[in-house]
Amino acid sequence: MAMGWLSRRLGSKTRVGLFVDGPNVLRDEFEVDLEDLRECGSEQGTLAVTRLYLDENAPAGLIQAGEAHGFDVRVTSGDVDVKLAVEATASVFESDLDVLAIASRDTDFKPVIELANRTGIGTFAIAPGEHGRSDALVRAADDAVVLD
Repeated sequence: MAMGWLSRRLGSKTRVGLFVDGPNVLRDEFEVDLEDLRECGSEQGTLAVTRLYLDENAPAGLIQAGEAHGFDVRVTSGDVDVKLAVEATASVFESDLDVLAIASRDTDFKPVIELANRTGIGTFAIAPGEHGRSDALVRAADDAVVLD
């Protein structure tokens, strides 16, 4: 796979924050695996933050797989979308990121992408498949990919 637009512009020191909406991306119908997500984020630069958000009903095997693939797994009893959005927004201000990558099919993350854009952070949307793509999220991001 080719390097992302920001990596080409800034070089290999581009720091990427990858935030994965597990319940919306890791579904049987999409056939997306964790390594695909890491590879996709890595194409934008060096992964500085890799978080996988899951709900309390996530199987133990998925949690273990996330950790085995180097993700910081965040399990929440509340709304996964809210936790991801709050932590991604905080990373825009608190982390030294060059690119914010969000893997989801949920339009709820469009405001986070727009905020990162306004602050000068590159944005990258990862959709789990054509039928799982949020057009609004893809349009708001600087760059986007649909996983097949």
